[in-house]
Amino acid sequence: MAAKRESGSGGGSILQFAPFQSSVDEGFWHRLSSLKLNKLGIDESPIPITGFYAPCSHLQVSNHLSLLTESLPSDSDEQSSTAEISRGSRNKCTVPGTLYNSNTLESFYTIDKQSLLKQEAKKIWEDIHSGKAVEDSTVLSRFLVISFADLKKWSFHYWFAFPALVLDPPATVVDLKPASLWFSSQEAESVSAACSDWRNSSLTADVPYFLLTIAPNSRATIRHLKDWEACEGDGQKLLFGFYDPCHLQNHPGWPLRNFLALILTRWKLKSVLFLCYRENRGFTDLGLSLVGEALITVPQGWGDHQCVPNTVGWELNKGRKVPRCISLAKSMDPTRLAISAADLNLKLMRWRQLPSLNLDILSSRKCLLLGAGTLGCQVARMLMAWGVRKITLLDNGRVAMSNPLRQSLYTLDDCLNGGDFKAMAAVKSLERIFPAVAAEGVVMAIPMPGHPVPCQEEDSVLDDCRRLTDLILSHDVIFLLTDTRESRWLPTLLCANTNKITITAALGFDSFLVMRHGPGPFSITHDVKTEAVNGLSADMDNLGLNNRDGGQRLGCYFCNDVVAPTDSTANRTLDQQCTVTRPGLAPIASALAVELFVGVLHHPKG
Repeated sequence: MAAKRESGSGGGSILQFAPFQSSVDEGFWHRLSSLKLNKLGIDESPIPITGFYAPCSHLQVSNHLSLLTESLPSDSDEQSSTAEISRGSRNKCTVPGTLYNSNTLESFYTIDKQSLLKQEAKKIWEDIHSGKAVEDSTVLSRFLVISFADLKKWSFHYWFAFPALVLDPPATVVDLKPASLWFSSQEAESVSAACSDWRNSSLTADVPYFLLTIAPNSRATIRHLKDWEACEGDGQKLLFGFYDPCHLQNHPGWPLRNFLALILTRWKLKSVLFLCYRENRGFTDLGLSLVGEALITVPQGWGDHQCVPNTVGWELNKGRKVPRCISLAKSMDPTRLAISAADLNLKLMRWRQLPSLNLDILSSRKCLLLGAGTLGCQVARMLMAWGVRKITLLDNGRVAMSNPLRQSLYTLDDCLNGGDFKAMAAVKSLERIFPAVAAEGVVMAIPMPGHPVPCQEEDSVLDDCRRLTDLILSHDVIFLLTDTRESRWLPTLLCANTNKITITAALGFDSFLVMRHGPGPFSITHDVKTEAVNGLSADMDNLGLNNRDGGQRLGCYFCNDVVAPTDSTANRTLDQQCTVTRPGLAPIASALAVELFVGVLHHPKG
């Protein structure tokens, strides 16, 4: 801050201060975003935060008041509403602050900034009169931030204020000079040693305001502000020291402003020797530090506790009174950005419409999709939209030229050279849509009743049965999305036997079916993986008509059949072999199947 030197009372020049400068770490915005989405929602209540600063440590660069990840409380419900901050770090002097985060950009710009500044200044004023500022001097540097987080664009608008009580008439300064010129050589050596001890102690390293006394024998001692009475009138030189983040040689830093207000109010001093403590690369530097004498005239009405002095402190942005804006979209890893964007809609649902939505349940479930055709493609996309991240698709077909228009995960490139396997092409498509999905493709035919099995393929079919059993056992939810009745028969039996959540979606020309299968046996006392598949039919004896609670048990897709499924593709015309259906039915049925799945997971008896 370039200061114009003017004549003031007492023959000195008006004391002017270098403003605080702010710095916000990227991690702060990430935690604010998480806190907003997961805990705050539309709540605009003030949030207690913690800022950090340290004495100037470079000849040409001032230190900033910084906001870091730990400046904000955690978004975990188990954590306190305030941030847990470790104390005693020499490079992180803590300062209490308040964050006012607006829900809209319009409310951010129309917020009553002067009223907020006055509120924070009142807290400082009350801390001075109550004595709290003497016990915990960090409250003298109290600050506030207003912000708006655009979570769609990952941009953040913000504005800092560092409230300072205005002395009117202003204080004047006499003989401001480097501390190395103010102290004698013996005093300077002792002061440097005392400051080093103070800064190296974990008990005092982050205490930003202190008393410095120098005895007639040149011995320097640093004490807490609460020891003022012990220092008063003992014949020693007394200086009021503070950690100065400013590097300028002609001006003290912003923390001195409220320090002078404290000294005038609590101890009625009108002449104050002050030390702007600064360092050079972590060591006391009395050549960079400043010593001066401030002459204070008691402002009118200053003694009235109820009358808060005028306040200044909004930070300038390149010399203008405007907020700052930062965008993190370009600096973020694309995968991480995709994850944040994908979860945005789901987390916003919890703000008002669906507070009970449990995203952890959804993201942890492993879903097996039997069939990667029209229904399988739609269901996979709907699952990802609901936050499911673990999806396995099983199909042995290849992508045909007729598929891409109806089956949303495929393109023309997947049809070339005979066509890619659907299961593998679908996985690649899901990963392109959302890189964080844990998708797996399985190329395998489902053994079907009514389809003859040649002798030479019997072992292969049995292996497929075992493999299908293993897949069902290793997943939480099974979707039956194949295009023939008989291909659903064996999965239905295996799902009932293993008590898996099973959902069927099936299409007609202008009709569709979406249903949840009923659970199977009441208990499974054996390891299905170690038994021969042909022994699984014995488990059907465990099925009952009632659930454990006495309610009627749900049936399955085949419960109303009076005949076993047969080969539905033999001796059929092309329109009977293909699933000929209205194009709009598959998205509707798929969406309802996934909605049913989400509802089951969130039901108390699901």
